[in-house]
Amino acid sequence: MQRDNLRLDVLVAAALLSFVLLPWYHIRGGFFGMSWLADWAGDRDLWPGIAQLAAPWLWPLPVLIGAAVALRLMREPGSRRGGALLALGAAGLAWLAIEGLSIGLRGWNSALLEAAFGTVEGQPAFGAGAIGLGLCFAFMIAFGLAERGALKGDAFVLGAITLLVLLVTLFVLYPIGSMFAGAFQDFRGAFTTEGVRDNIGDPQIWSLRCLTGSGGCGVAWRTLLLALSTATGTTALGLAFALVATRTGMRFKKGLRLLTVLPIITPPFVIGLTLILMFGRAGFVTELIEDVTGLQMGRWLYGLTGIWIAQMLSFTPIAFLVLIGVVEGVSPSMEEASQTMRAGRWRTFRKVSLPLMAPGLANAFLIGFIESMADFGNPLVLGGSGGVLSTEIFFAVVGAQHDPARAAVLATVLLCFTLSAFLLQRLWLGRRSFATLSGKGDGGRHASLPRRVAVPVIFVVACWSAFTIFVYGMIMFGGFVKVWGLDHSLTLEHFARAFSISFADGLVWTGVAWNSFWTTMQIALIAAPLTAAIGLLTAWLIVRQRFPGRTAFEFLLMLSFAIPGTVIGISYISAFNLPPLQMTGTALILIFCFVFRNMPVGVRGGVAAMAQLDKSLDEASLTLGASSPRTLRRVILPLLRPAILAALVYSFVRAITSISAVIFLVSAKYNMATAYIVGLVENGEYGVAIAYSAVLIVVMLSVIGVFQLLVGERRLRRGPDNARRAAARTTAEVPA
Repeated sequence: MQRDNLRLDVLVAAALLSFVLLPWYHIRGGFFGMSWLADWAGDRDLWPGIAQLAAPWLWPLPVLIGAAVALRLMREPGSRRGGALLALGAAGLAWLAIEGLSIGLRGWNSALLEAAFGTVEGQPAFGAGAIGLGLCFAFMIAFGLAERGALKGDAFVLGAITLLVLLVTLFVLYPIGSMFAGAFQDFRGAFTTEGVRDNIGDPQIWSLRCLTGSGGCGVAWRTLLLALSTATGTTALGLAFALVATRTGMRFKKGLRLLTVLPIITPPFVIGLTLILMFGRAGFVTELIEDVTGLQMGRWLYGLTGIWIAQMLSFTPIAFLVLIGVVEGVSPSMEEASQTMRAGRWRTFRKVSLPLMAPGLANAFLIGFIESMADFGNPLVLGGSGGVLSTEIFFAVVGAQHDPARAAVLATVLLCFTLSAFLLQRLWLGRRSFATLSGKGDGGRHASLPRRVAVPVIFVVACWSAFTIFVYGMIMFGGFVKVWGLDHSLTLEHFARAFSISFADGLVWTGVAWNSFWTTMQIALIAAPLTAAIGLLTAWLIVRQRFPGRTAFEFLLMLSFAIPGTVIGISYISAFNLPPLQMTGTALILIFCFVFRNMPVGVRGGVAAMAQLDKSLDEASLTLGASSPRTLRRVILPLLRPAILAALVYSFVRAITSISAVIFLVSAKYNMATAYIVGLVENGEYGVAIAYSAVLIVVMLSVIGVFQLLVGERRLRRGPDNARRAAARTTAEVPA
């Protein structure tokens, strides 16, 4: 009871602070710069909410805050106070949303509202005060549910669920809804369904003439075929790399881990550009084959084949990052028990080890499928005349046709494919248990791969590794020659132009790439921990908690991952360029875009890893009196270190290498490296672009190494000395 009152005291104080002291409206120069304090007295937009009460639409807010104060003073914690808090929080959030969406910079956003209520003065976008009060209302909902006994009254779990639902609504549903709303509007903003009707049955989307040989397939079927091929190939290759790294005695296994990470840290267009310079119509490999054999290679690279090769190079590391923790997490004792019962290594692998990897395989396939669906850079470079959904959406939005209705229809088709894959994955896994870690000591070692598996797996891994090394050797080579493909004289002028430093008047960053480089590092280092934290917290809630709408919530999280980055970028501009939330041209819009675009990978990796942790671990901690936050921090997170590392690595490198969404969100002040590289490629400065990409690859490898040192490795088995130390530490922590 005392804890409930203390929690509510803090919440009410935060609500009062937000309304009485913090600026209510958006500050153009940024809130955290604090430069607005000098102009506070003379600029009305900088005043707090209590000073803005001349606007009648703010009157309900102090009433709701006063009601919360009265509840704290006049009622004891319990179901009745919880219900009142729940109602106050819901009413506050609803009112902020309604008034924020209804009144814009010039007054009412709807002609119907203006006709009904008359003309009103406009309002700027919400600032720190309004956002802070909105968060307080959200936590009122959570604490009200806790006092009513929902989820055993666990305020931490309820607060986390409420916060995540609010964030997903703001940064996933709201932007996508804004984009789809544009499909039903004409150029004057009036409602119309003509555009959607014209595009929904377009033969260019659904044609199956390729089956009869009378033409090509529609863009929907081409995209689906490509996604299935990529997902199957990347899952198989990712599993092969994971098995070689954990179940064989092959030398250079650490080098293999590094090699699988290389493609994912490559900036956009570089792999596609390299493949063209190698295997394109005038590529040096193509010309060599034609000179030696006389065969005409033609334009085989342009189309689904070339896109598939580039996507296999790009997305196999994602499958490896998801699967490596799952393969390591299979309990050796189960494999030893199978062999004790006289099962051979092949039967043990097929009947015991492989089925226990099912969650990881399903998640790796799903991520590969979605990544292929949403990929933009590779199809843009290698697609030729055979476009896919993501590029068609791009040209429908920013091309000469400018058809938002067509873009919305294509995005809906893409979402239907993604939803189908998600549901099929859920159906396949069903309610089966894959837990292999129960908290008991496990001193065994993983069984080696049977020979019939090890030989082909090692062969495939060696061939793919050689191909990857060759591709990256060409990338590095391109940074040290004057003109790649024409003049191969060695030079360092590309690196000097991009990253030169002057010491004439102190340290001066004179290279043309430094501004975008420092901006990129700053935003990526902020976004990566946030992405990992939110993703793994969400995975813990999905796997360990049972709450209404859990499956729908999990799918909504995957929604931002399934939508092409092009659409995400445009939807963020349409949603956050005007009130109630205005972030265009700031670093915040880039950070939020990266967090909610990349979070699903952390969620899927965390779900796959957590499916192997027995629930008795949580239950034992809670039974001994630990709270949910302490259980999560001291029990669950140490066993999720592979998933944490995967989330950190993936979110960091994607924040650096993303292009499709970023290209719409960058500004003169916050220009990302990928957008700058695209500009270099468009200007024909391939050498500087490749030099910049090479530096980014080295920097990302260094930061990934730092992440590895900070996160460490998961210790699932103990030797005698480790066991004695752990027992002594546990005894010391138990109160007398």
